[in-house]
Amino acid sequence: MHGYYRVASAVNKTTVANPDKNAKEIISLIKEAYSKDVSVVVFPELTITSYTASDLFLNQTLLNAQNKALTEILKETKDIETIAIVGLVVLEMDRLYNTAIVIQRGEILGVVPKSYLPNKKEFYEKRQFNSGKSIKNTSIDILGKDTPFGVDLLFCDDMDMRFGIEICEDLWAITPPSNALSSSGANLIFNLSASNELIGKAEYREELVRTQSARCMVAYVYSSSGVGESTTDTVFGGDAMICEYGLTLCKNERFAMDSHLITADVDLQKLRWLRVNETSYCDGDISPIRVVKISNIPSITSLDRYISPTPFVPSRYADKKHHCEEIVLIQTHALIKRMTHAHIKKAVIGISGGLDSTLALLSTYRAYQMMGWDFEDIIAITMPGFGTTSRTKSNAIKLCESLGVTLKSVDITELSLQKFEAIEHDKEQHCVTYENVQARTRTSILMNVANKEGGLVIGTGDLSEIALGWNTYNGDHMSMYSLNAGIPKTLIQYIIEYFKSDREIAPIIDDILNTPISPELLPHKEDEITQETESIVGPYELHDFFLYHFIKYGATPLKIAFLAKEAFGDKYSRETIIKWLKLFLRRFFTQQFKRSCMPDAPKVGTISLSPRADWKMSSDSDVEVWVEGL
Repeated sequence: MHGYYRVASAVNKTTVANPDKNAKEIISLIKEAYSKDVSVVVFPELTITSYTASDLFLNQTLLNAQNKALTEILKETKDIETIAIVGLVVLEMDRLYNTAIVIQRGEILGVVPKSYLPNKKEFYEKRQFNSGKSIKNTSIDILGKDTPFGVDLLFCDDMDMRFGIEICEDLWAITPPSNALSSSGANLIFNLSASNELIGKAEYREELVRTQSARCMVAYVYSSSGVGESTTDTVFGGDAMICEYGLTLCKNERFAMDSHLITADVDLQKLRWLRVNETSYCDGDISPIRVVKISNIPSITSLDRYISPTPFVPSRYADKKHHCEEIVLIQTHALIKRMTHAHIKKAVIGISGGLDSTLALLSTYRAYQMMGWDFEDIIAITMPGFGTTSRTKSNAIKLCESLGVTLKSVDITELSLQKFEAIEHDKEQHCVTYENVQARTRTSILMNVANKEGGLVIGTGDLSEIALGWNTYNGDHMSMYSLNAGIPKTLIQYIIEYFKSDREIAPIIDDILNTPISPELLPHKEDEITQETESIVGPYELHDFFLYHFIKYGATPLKIAFLAKEAFGDKYSRETIIKWLKLFLRRFFTQQFKRSCMPDAPKVGTISLSPRADWKMSSDSDVEVWVEGL
């Protein structure tokens, strides 16, 4: 379903050196995974025998018992389509190998040996096992069946899943096998592990799994031996986690006494297309691999995963605060560099009492504060027109007065009427001409004041408006430095809230945040805003959601609509989502010409629409293929 697969990490109740008892737990967990529509489930290292059997691995009796238990596992799972990855000791060419065996519907699909064997402190695997890192292009006999054997195996379905396997210490090595597997196409890595518990090790272990998932651009499923292992010298907590591209999706509670598993739905389609968008991934070396075809794995019919309705906004308050600080630092240092390089001391900003101009003013103020520059060199200009309400004008004035910047006011009503007369436009015709004359009048004033004062016009338009082309060409579309161009609307309100630590301006900011978003270009009635942007182009939270998934990994419109419904639930019907998504697509494509000549702007997040860096698109691209996809 849209590239999502349900995967599981299982931790079985272990009995040391008793394959029969372990097999019963393994079978039970495989059946549980199948009942939950899991495509692949991974178990801890040396699952059937237990990891801490130690020198008993050198005894024929244990290996015979293991093979008997494996036969029972295959028999009991012959009707189960879920793929299981189980730890197994393999004897080949008179050498013992610590391996992962991949099974489905009672058949063995392949065997992967461990590459790196720890031989220090509490681990002495070389005493019993041999490294399999050089084993490639080989097969072995397992229970009478010729089976692919080696570290060069990639298990692939006909859609988006391509998984590889590494075992415990492999992940801790300088060059983990998952690096090569990922470079060769694996987008899902499973790790069978036996990692003991030490103070602080659990946190480091999660960081290792999480960062490896980010580095390799994969989903990473990790399972480690549980408390049933021997406690002669070490204790095992049964750590299980599932990470995707640097994010921990699911984690268990360690030290559970009973068998259990955790599941998560991973987006392998997204990972594939993220790689297409990351040139560093494509520069990686492709190692020779053998593909093992898999089929008929369980698929999900509903998604069991949180989809954030605001992907640009961190979910945790602490992260929001940190991100806001980072964004303001990026903005302020970008502006400082531009002004010092151009030997300009004054900044000119059109201030409306809305979200965007407020953020531009506050970030500019912070830059002047950091540099010890005179706040009076920030020239804030209010330009009331036909639709300006006393609320927005008052907020703009109060904010400027509180900050101590230079405040000017230029009423554009008469200037606009003169232009209507010059182009023979009826002032009663409240069309796009009526609106754009005002927008260009304001920009002309800002540019002329900047020339007069030797200043720099600071653009206030945000990423959301740029994506929709919701700006007037050569009007608010233009500036000398576009400070907000890398920040979407849904994020701007959080950044403005960050400035509320200044108690003097906090009440003003609260009212600005509660004011409907409007260009205020149409005449108001009884001093109330009559032109609300979101009633015309749709909710910005939807458009920001569309923008993120469309640009970040090139998601199809159908998948974007699906994810939006998952994210927003009953807030928007599917029909409403489709309606605004079609509008987003059409505006995004038809308004590219504005982005092709947008001013310089600092990149803030992972998505930017600058034609000089992140987004290069023909202004004549046709949207119909995308709309038809809905």
